Parts: sequence; C-alpha cells; structure tokens
Amino acid sequence: MRIFNLIHVMELQKLDKIAISVRSHRLLKQLLDENLNLEKILRNSKNETEALVGVKEWILSTLQNNKDAMNFYENKVKGYSAMKKLKWNDYAAIRILDYINNAGREFEDMNLHGEIAVSNPIKLIWNAVNHGTGGAKPAFFEDMLHLFGQFSGKQKENLPNKEQIFKWMDRYPSGLDPRIIKLREENRDRIITVIIKQIESGEVSSNKYFFKNGLSKEQKYLSVLEWWKESAFHLRFAIRTPKLLNQMLGNSLDPDTMQILFEAEKAGIPFFVNPYYLSLLNVRVPYFAIGSDLAIRHYIIYTKQLVSEFGQINAWEKEDIIQPGKPNAAGWLLPSQHNIHRRYPEVAILIPDTMGRACAGLCASCQRMYDFQSGHLNFNLDKLKPKETWKDKLLRLIRYYEEDSQLRDVLITGGDALMSSDKSLKFILDEIYNMAAQKRKANKSRKDGEKFAEILRIRLGTRLPVYLPQRITDDLIKILAEFKQKASEIGIKQFLIQTHFESPMELTPESKEGIKNLINSGWTVTNQHVFITGSSRRGHTSKLRKVLNDIGVLTYYTFSVKGYMENNFNFATNARAVQEQLEEKIIGAVPKKYYERIKEFPHDAENMVSNIDKLRNEADIPFLATDRNVLNLPGVGKSLTYRVIGITRYGRRILEFDHDGTRTHSPIINKMGKIVIIESKSISEYLEQLQDLGEEISEYSSIWGYSLGETEERLSIYEYPDYDYKLTDEMTNLEI
Repeated sequence: MRIFNLIHVMELQKLDKIAISVRSHRLLKQLLDENLNLEKILRNSKNETEALVGVKEWILSTLQNNKDAMNFYENKVKGYSAMKKLKWNDYAAIRILDYINNAGREFEDMNLHGEIAVSNPIKLIWNAVNHGTGGAKPAFFEDMLHLFGQFSGKQKENLPNKEQIFKWMDRYPSGLDPRIIKLREENRDRIITVIIKQIESGEVSSNKYFFKNGLSKEQKYLSVLEWWKESAFHLRFAIRTPKLLNQMLGNSLDPDTMQILFEAEKAGIPFFVNPYYLSLLNVRVPYFAIGSDLAIRHYIIYTKQLVSEFGQINAWEKEDIIQPGKPNAAGWLLPSQHNIHRRYPEVAILIPDTMGRACAGLCASCQRMYDFQSGHLNFNLDKLKPKETWKDKLLRLIRYYEEDSQLRDVLITGGDALMSSDKSLKFILDEIYNMAAQKRKANKSRKDGEKFAEILRIRLGTRLPVYLPQRITDDLIKILAEFKQKASEIGIKQFLIQTHFESPMELTPESKEGIKNLINSGWTVTNQHVFITGSSRRGHTSKLRKVLNDIGVLTYYTFSVKGYMENNFNFATNARAVQEQLEEKIIGAVPKKYYERIKEFPHDAENMVSNIDKLRNEADIPFLATDRNVLNLPGVGKSLTYRVIGITRYGRRILEFDHDGTRTHSPIINKMGKIVIIESKSISEYLEQLQDLGEEISEYSSIWGYSLGETEERLSIYEYPDYDYKLTDEMTNLEI
C-alpha cells in the first residue's frame, strides 16, 4: 500500500510540472488584470498553502458582511427559499470557499473509468502564476475568470425579462404547426415508398402486412397508408440498421455520422426506430424549421462517446443493481432481480416479464443502456411475449406490495408499460386491484398506529403517446377507464400516465388525439422531460411546457441527463438546469393561492384542458411550471440540492449533492452522506456545443455563476393523499 501511495504522489507531482498552453496564459493574464487583489495574494505567497489561506481570508472578509449568505455557506440554513436570498456575488464567494475547504481532495472519476481526480484550483492558479505550470486547461481558466468576475461584481446576473423568454420560445415550432404537418406528410410518403419496396422484394415478410396480387402502385400506397394507423405495423417495420435508417431519411445523413452508426452496429448497440417516429425528423429544412428537430434527432443518432464506451458502461443508479437475497443500495430487500426496483419507502417499480420490457424505440441517452450492453434488454420482440410462468410470478411480485408496510404507489414501467398487449396489461391491473383490495381488508384487523399503507396511486410509465400514439386504441382506453372506476371504489385515488415528450416538435395530430383519449379515460397525463443538450437551448423547455399544457398534459419532472461519458454529447450541465429553473421556468410559477385548486385537477381529469386554461388565464402565466428540475442521483432518489466543491484541471466541475429534504427517504441516507459527481464536460465545452447547434452563447452568459442548487418543493398535486388512520412507523423489507 505504501508503494502504491508513493507512486500516486509521484504521478500528482508530474502534473504540477506540466506547462500551461498559450491560450491558458492569456486567460490567466486577463484573470490577474481584472483581479489585482488575487494577483497580489498569489505572487506574495511562498507556496500554495499560503495562497489558500490568503484567498480564504480575503473572501471571508466580504462574505461575513452578509448574514444570509454566511448562514447558507455554513449550512445553518437550507432550502429553496434560503437560496433565493443569496446575492449574485454570494454564489461566487461560497464556491471559492468550498474550493478551498475541499482543496486536495481526491475523487474517483467514473467518466474516466475510476481514474483519480484531484481538486485544488487555487494551487493550479498559483503554479501557473509563479511557474507557468500545473497543466490546467483553457476551460479551467475560463471558469476561474468568470468566477472571480462574478465575485468582484464585474459580471452581473442579467436576468431575462418575460418578453425575452417569449422570443426564445417563439424560435421553436410545434408539431401542430400546419407547415410542420405538411413536412411530416412528405417524410411519411418517402418512408412508405421504401416500405413498399421492402414488401415487394420480400426483404420484410408478414402474414398481416402484404400485397395481394395485381395491386397498382397507388393501391399499394393506400394500403400502407391505412396500415400506418396501426401500432403493430410500425413495430414490424421498425428500422434496425444504419443503412436502412439513412435510406428512410432520403440518404441525407453525412458520411461522418454514418461512420459512427456503422461503428455502433459493429459494437453491438441495437437500432430500433419505428417509421412513425422517424417521420418526425426533417430532411427538407425550410427557414421556419431550421434546428427544430435537433432534440428528436439526438435521441435517434448515436454519438462517438456512446460507441467508445459501450461494453464498459456502468449502471448509474446503484439501487438498480440487485443481488438475490441482498438489499439494494437503498437498503430494500426485493423479491426479484429484474422485476422490482425500489428507491423510496412509498413506491416500487414493477417491470413485467412481457413486451412491457421493450420500447418502441431506443433513445441514445437511455438510462438502461448498460442493460442493452449486457443483453438483458433487447428488441427481440417475439421472445418477450409472456411465458406460462408469468402468471404465478406476477402473483408473487404483487404480494410484495401487499405485505409491505409503506408501499402505496405502483409504477408499472419497463421498458414501456403500454408495450404490453391489452390482455397482458389488463391482467396486471386486475391483479393490482386484487392486491389493493386485500391490503385494505387486512388493515381492518390492525390497530391504529400499526396499519399498513394502502395503495393510493397507480402509474403507467410510457413513451408511446410520443413514440407510437397509434397504440392508444379504443380497447386500451376502455381497459383504463374500467380499471379506474372499480379501483376508485376500494380507495385508490390517483391514476397517472407518465409520458416523456422531449420536444414541442413531438406533439403531432396523432399524439394530441392519443392524449385526449387518455384524459377522457379519467387518467391524468404528466410529462417527464430529459434535459439533453438539444432541448436545453434557451426557451425550448418553456415552449414544451406550454404546448403540453395546451393539450392537457401537466409537467412532472425535468431531469438532467444521468450517466457518465457515454452520455457526454447529450449532457447539459447542472448549471444550465439551475439557470433554466431560475431564469426561464420562473414565468410559469404557479401562485400559492392556486395550490389547493390545482390539487383537485386529477379528480376532474376529463376536464384537464379547460381547468389548465382557466388557471393560466387567471394567473396570467403561459404555462403551469408544476415540474421540478432534478438529477437522479447514483445512490438514492432525485435532487438538485448541490454545491460545486471542486473542479478538475480540464474545467469539469465536481458537485456534492445532498438528498431532497422535501420527501421521505430510506433511512440509509443517514449513513450514505452526500454524493459526489464529476460532470462529463466543462461549461466551456457545453457552450461550444451550443454554438455548433446555432445558438448565440452570449445569451447564456450567466450560466457560469450557477454553482449551487436547491430542490424545489413538490406541488400539492403530486403529493399522496392523507390516510384517515395512523400509519405504522415500521419499515418492512428493509435491511440497513
């Protein structure tokens, strides 16, 4: 061990001797010219320790004049309201002090497969000033330049006004724009032409989708146009190879992109894009649609980073790694390695052994890419049909909910809950109904204070309203409506479809009709948005919130991308998530006087559109910002409560997350402590990427200053209803 430590120290000393680049020198000179006090401290310090002490005394002398900021820095106060009291330069002062307090800490960088990253930014600057070494990259110095500019007051917050945000929103058309609808019809016809050739050549054979002898070209087209309305057709003719993908897109993909896709195919990354969803991509791009489909395109087209990492991707959410008989990372004992996932006391995810394990397409930033890597998840749809043993297995899995003291929420997902056939889904829902009734009956024999949580909420996690709205049939709606009616009679109060619109361009006449039918069944439809680079452009998510509200969808979460270097391309930094939360989303903040009213919306789900419109008009807001910006932590649960405590020499920020204090967790969090995450790209890299996407990066200038966050409180509409009895404090199925 002593030899290992000695080698480690020697490696770190080598980094201290690496010369900085010309660009780094120029940024350093600008940093010193704009911060004379900093230059004085660094040049007069004999070593980095003296520099650390000098800078800390300087920053503290300023921060101590602000009681609110000092209390926040010392963790005497917490929460969203406490953060809102901070001034712009307080953010910078707290970050500099956190850098100093964590100087020399070593972190395992999972982006680099466990390499050790050391954070000591003041030392890096001191080495650069006094020796021209330290190896810090331009992205690091650019971050430091903005940090000290924020502290000195040279760089202001410059919050956008409402009019500016509306202008940003106007950049993005909706898929309901008549001009976009016309483009999609062209795309559909081009794809249909390819499908006709596939059928004629026998490349794709089907007992259902074939041409009778003697059909004319027009008759074949009309046949496929009619099949287009069926979800089974799109699954049968899903695109599974890069070559066919490019053909369907009119051979519009550039050679570099095709090279990456061929490498992805060789690496074993599955391709699965259904024709309907592919028709949402622009090939002919008129002026009004430039860049409008990027968020969709980035879900379909794989990246160099994903290809190079595939085969060595780690599971991000550690609680999803389950060993039979052992508790997961959250401390929960589970009855199945693959079918039940659990993070919180109140809810457990149910993943069926049916087609529900699959999706109607593979998202490039899928959180379960490591499962595709292992082969556990795939698109061999025929092999995913339920086996005879599924019935007995489901009964055993459902018993887990019945016999647990705290579970009150069943989230059926996968995969995708609506990929299950009507028969399979009805069977699952019926068994959940029986379990909920039995749990309620068993409670009658328990004393007050010893009673178990009864089932209050049923959720279906599905992207099919977006990916394949043809799946939302009259038969499905009947199943959902009938289940809600009978389940309501035994005390289940909340019925939610959690879908996943990524872009306003995903809203089409078909998806609008599908959402309308789901709402008419009495279920509330909510959206979980993944904040990828393409969708993180100014105004994009705000426009998405508005168009979703227009059709009766409530926003539920805005997730930062999780994962390591495999998701580097689609990762939007957490600073951007906070910037979006505080600068753009704020125009849709629901006044507190409406909280009780909005809480009643699910009880009148059939009138969701009119209820949303009335509230928006009364509050004079463009959308209801009912979602929370969060990151799924690689431990337990979701949070955006963090502070930037370090930075690598590459400029990648090191964040220390605390858990969401607004909800109940497994008691294991008292032992876990805080969770450290090293971001996969620097702010500089992120802004360069936005520039490549056509953005004016000056519009993002305040992003550098967002170095801490607090999780927003959940709106009342998403809280569990209260019981009319005293629940037990005991937590079953738990081992700490």
